[in-house]
Amino acid sequence: MLQVRGFSVTAIKIDPYLNVDAGTMNPYMHGEVFVTEDGGEIDMDLGHYERFLDINLPKDNNITTGQIYREVIERERRGDYLGACVQVVPHVTDEIKRRIRLAGRRSNVDIVIVEVGGTVGDIESLPFLEAIRQMRLEEGYENTLFVHVALVPILDVTGEQKTKPCQHSVNELRRIGIQPDIIVARCSIPLNNPAKHKIALYGSVSEEAVFTSYTVDCIYKVPLILDEQGMGNYIVSRIGLKSNTPNWSYWKSVVTSFLNYEHEVKIALCGKYAKLADAYISINEALKHAGAKLKTKVNIDWIETEIFEESPEKLNILSKYDGILVPPGFGARGSEGKILSVKFARENNIPFLGICFGFQMSIIEFARNVVGLDDANSTEIDPETANPVIDLLPEQRNIRFLGGTMRLGAHPIILEPGTLTYKLYGKTIVYERHRHRYEVNPSYWDLLQRHGLIFSGRSPDGQRIEFVELPRHRFFLGSQAHPEFKSRPGKPSPPYLGFVKAALEYSLQRSSTPV
Repeated sequence: MLQVRGFSVTAIKIDPYLNVDAGTMNPYMHGEVFVTEDGGEIDMDLGHYERFLDINLPKDNNITTGQIYREVIERERRGDYLGACVQVVPHVTDEIKRRIRLAGRRSNVDIVIVEVGGTVGDIESLPFLEAIRQMRLEEGYENTLFVHVALVPILDVTGEQKTKPCQHSVNELRRIGIQPDIIVARCSIPLNNPAKHKIALYGSVSEEAVFTSYTVDCIYKVPLILDEQGMGNYIVSRIGLKSNTPNWSYWKSVVTSFLNYEHEVKIALCGKYAKLADAYISINEALKHAGAKLKTKVNIDWIETEIFEESPEKLNILSKYDGILVPPGFGARGSEGKILSVKFARENNIPFLGICFGFQMSIIEFARNVVGLDDANSTEIDPETANPVIDLLPEQRNIRFLGGTMRLGAHPIILEPGTLTYKLYGKTIVYERHRHRYEVNPSYWDLLQRHGLIFSGRSPDGQRIEFVELPRHRFFLGSQAHPEFKSRPGKPSPPYLGFVKAALEYSLQRSSTPV
């Protein structure tokens, strides 16, 4: 809403958990780990911000309790506090404010949007709420704006919109010294007038400052529906910005592309965190971005690959899909099922995309079933394997701590002219984000290539394989990097665009083939 009025913004996400970052979290606990250009392993919400705002956010824009307390304790150990009794107020809150302001200065933008995660009343979020309470006093009323988002559920029996949870949430916020300027009700349908009136009355705001973020058929509609309710104009007026006329033309064209489909494809996402869609949210969005560009609805089924290990005959369910994607992951669980999924795609000429761990599984499958190395494996899965076609990065061998120690962030990749990968990107050098410890073992490069595997992307020094493909396959591409992290609505990631396009062509071919 601010961007379309000509203002520059950045977004900060505050996560009150004690982890230093999201890097060591299981995706089932907190969704996917998003990776920034500068190598941050951060909260998945920053990925949403990047996609909506079409900006690259630095890792410093994800602030956690772990980061704050680590810095405060290190200062205390150095003696920086000159013998003071170190306390939550002012020392912890001062560090929170320092980090927010620093992120704003580094971004050099007009407006800094800060999300304080968690729920009002959570004990771990209190220092952050106290910090932003203080910032209003220090920065001034005219330079700060508090937006509170609260749930308004609907009773199944009566259909009544219940405002009590929202009222209690606002009261709790006011109890700790923060009066919201705007209240956004999260509800499945728009607020009716009585509910809006109640929220305004008990929240001590005008009705013009109450908005509904209601459920829509495309998430990218949300800024439009809020602006239609007057939220953009209210914000601009409240903080004294120039009232520029919003230009929604590009964003509306993006939203329209997600709603007007001419085709459909079915993609099997064969992974190990299939029970939680948020574990693969960037991949899901990248597929949808590609589909919107091609006027194609992408239907995704999440499949736990362990079922293929337990019952290999179930692999035949993959024959009904137009494309097979093996996503990232760590550890041995489900790995053999992923390898079987790759094999099925390769042998049945079904469009295939392997990302990071999925890329590595495609190497293992090729080594086993094409090269003939029956015991080929990754040392991550089997440290004693006789044929470690996937092995630990050399610089990882003496690392003992897990957090922040992988090969992270954007790295340049040199593409081989004439290959599928080169055609997808249309240039020789690309930058994609990474998050891995293992890579294709150089000892097996020649053997793999002699049997037909194409190394279509390498690191600039030629020491790492970044992309692989099979030339006589309908579409078979493996990427060590995570191209999905840079996919944006209206600007889909090239590998995902190529994959969905191949799946569409395969679907159309199958539908036109006489039975």
